[in-house]
Amino acid sequence: MKHALILVMLLTVAAPARAQLGGIGGAMKKAQQAQDVMKKVDDLTFTEEEETKLGQDVSLKIRQRFGVVQDPAVHKYVTLAGMAIAQQSERAKLAWTFIVLDTDGVNAFASPGGFVHITRGALGLIQNESELAAVLGHEIGHVVRKHTINAIKKNAAVKMGTQAASSRAQFISQVAGAAYDHILENAYDRGDELDADKFSVETTPKLGYAPTSLADFLTRLEERNKTQSERNGLFASHPETQERIKKIGDLAKASKTTARVEARYKTNIKYQPAALASIAVVTEGSAGLAGSPSGGKEAEKKEEPKKGVPVGNLKTTTAPEKQSAQVSASGGARGLGADRAAKGGSNPNPVKVTVTAAEIDTFRKGIA
Repeated sequence: MKHALILVMLLTVAAPARAQLGGIGGAMKKAQQAQDVMKKVDDLTFTEEEETKLGQDVSLKIRQRFGVVQDPAVHKYVTLAGMAIAQQSERAKLAWTFIVLDTDGVNAFASPGGFVHITRGALGLIQNESELAAVLGHEIGHVVRKHTINAIKKNAAVKMGTQAASSRAQFISQVAGAAYDHILENAYDRGDELDADKFSVETTPKLGYAPTSLADFLTRLEERNKTQSERNGLFASHPETQERIKKIGDLAKASKTTARVEARYKTNIKYQPAALASIAVVTEGSAGLAGSPSGGKEAEKKEEPKKGVPVGNLKTTTAPEKQSAQVSASGGARGLGADRAAKGGSNPNPVKVTVTAAEIDTFRKGIA
């Protein structure tokens, strides 16, 4: 009888206990899921699909800022050169996209997921296909090494801001604002720039290109920019150009390839370089500079950020003021050079081109 009484008492207590534990278990599971989501935000980790979405968002902002050259033949040539290089990398299977921006400014931008942009101003200053490959190789290197992704991971202000995101989609959208500012400002650190140089100098000779081509282009660019005291466009960030040229020269000694492919370049690219003093720029207050709320088009009103969530370089919330944006000749905005603040075209639509494996193979054979 004593044992039976104890059993009844245990059964009586156990039923509500099981129900209680079930409720606690469900709450604990939800808490763990929320913690896992927050950890992913805090760590700023990305799947390859999310990296591509991030790159698409950033590319749209860049295209809106500078416009796109609506010439399929130019895009196909640049795409063939870019694909030939990208296929030599460990991220060959990315959906690589190469875009020619409609501006006289000399610049190039790489956004995550395989989106590489180069301006017609840069194509005008470049003298041969080997230099084109070198510049594209540098930008491809930023993507392959995930330099923008890694820079965002290190940004404490971005982490603070993204904690306010209510969904993963909103989180990606907010990070895209930070990534756009980082890329537009050429804010790569010293190690990232040297790493991208190294990638270019080691990869392009595999196709037969002259390994000194990046240094050749940098030398010409530095000569062109010698009167420009402000930070300016392509390769504006540290380390100093002369140091980079020397390091590229040291790396180039390991390769004996010599192809420059000048004739094919001049057959496909007809742009002429614009003098630095003649480049029209978007002045302070215009959208399209880093942190622009519209992500690219010239604004009709100057806008100032409101106070709010501390999101660092994330996309800002703005309130308009009655001041028109202006476009002027030379002398950039916010202490920036003409290439960096260059006026862009009005059409942001991408130009869709298709290149086949056979076409890339034929292109590679033409390098020799």
